[in-house]
Amino acid sequence: MIRVREVRLIDEKGEQRGIVPTSEAMQIASEAGLDLVEVSPNASPPVCKLLDYGKYKFEQEKRLREAKRKQKQVKLKEIRMQPKIEEHDLGFKTKHIREFLEEGFKVKVSVRFRGRELAHLELGRNVLDRVKELLGDSFVVEKRPQMEGRMMSMFISPKSKK
Repeated sequence: MIRVREVRLIDEKGEQRGIVPTSEAMQIASEAGLDLVEVSPNASPPVCKLLDYGKYKFEQEKRLREAKRKQKQVKLKEIRMQPKIEEHDLGFKTKHIREFLEEGFKVKVSVRFRGRELAHLELGRNVLDRVKELLGDSFVVEKRPQMEGRMMSMFISPKSKK
């Protein structure tokens, strides 16, 4: 371990005190009732600051909580169908999709293929196109229909209210 003999000291007001020996910096910190915190260890000489470390950590956590509170959580709902879906069922599921979009959710619309249905992917694409047609223009397609294993899915989200 390399022992640093001198540090650049910044006081609690943010003003530079200059380059002082480490022992003197620690003595100044203890007299002021503060902690000596190394801010920039890679600088030459290293930069240390006098501050109340407990208060500093509390302020940092408070800022983090505040930022988290302002974040908007993206909520996702999924509707699953099959390529052989009947018209009434399709209308019923589309009604649910419309309700989810009005509530502000993103929706993943999936068509699940079983067995020989995989030979007719165009049927699944037709179902997804029909869903888009029934919804009208009250949404934005985020991700076009795409195969993921045995599922063909697309993501839609509500239009922004600007």
